[in-house]
Amino acid sequence: MLTVENLSVHYGMIQAVHDVSFHVNEGEIVSLIGANGAGKTTILRTISGLIRPSEGTISFVDQPIQKMAPQKIVSSGLSQVPEGRHVFAGLTVQENLEMGAFLRKDKQVKEDYTQVFKKFPVLGERKNQDAATLSGGEQQMLAMGRALMSKPKLLLLDEPSMGLAPIFIREIFSIIEEIKAQGTTVLLIEQNANMALSIADRGYVLETGKIVLEGTGEALLSSEEVKKAYLGG
Repeated sequence: MLTVENLSVHYGMIQAVHDVSFHVNEGEIVSLIGANGAGKTTILRTISGLIRPSEGTISFVDQPIQKMAPQKIVSSGLSQVPEGRHVFAGLTVQENLEMGAFLRKDKQVKEDYTQVFKKFPVLGERKNQDAATLSGGEQQMLAMGRALMSKPKLLLLDEPSMGLAPIFIREIFSIIEEIKAQGTTVLLIEQNANMALSIADRGYVLETGKIVLEGTGEALLSSEEVKKAYLGG
């Protein structure tokens, strides 16, 4: 579904991503793990069209997207939940979800609001509440619900557990598995390597802008190198 080949990204003279290649198959959860500053968010923002690559190609459902405008990428079926959630303050929960469906022209939007409220009951309870007044965990749920309202084939998740209490982290990861089970492919960026790899079909380890390891989620979890660097083993 997604193929990234020989991707390099610069910020001015600084190279943040070095010749990175990976792929995501339809129906998978793929985790990209690494320390803060490894280049994970830069890769996601480049896939989403928010940053232009210096070199390399990005194909989504066999179409090159590395030069495509972000809104066109969303329309093609790829949606991102950004690091830090970035809900629209001053808008209600319902209005935030409406923003997620902004580019849709089909008649199933109302039905999909119902599905989001079913997946995230707290959002239904607070649909008329200002999004800025939600807790961190509730805002993360709203950001995920907003992205799902665009009906993505591939959902990009950037650090969904960041700053959340353990109870919310478990709930968020359970919902990610549910999203996959309902037919949406997931690319997950996470510093919480243990949680990310425990639900991943496959994973890649990123260090200073380069992929240094790849394998199944299970294999990476049992890797001595990964344990030592990311799991406190």
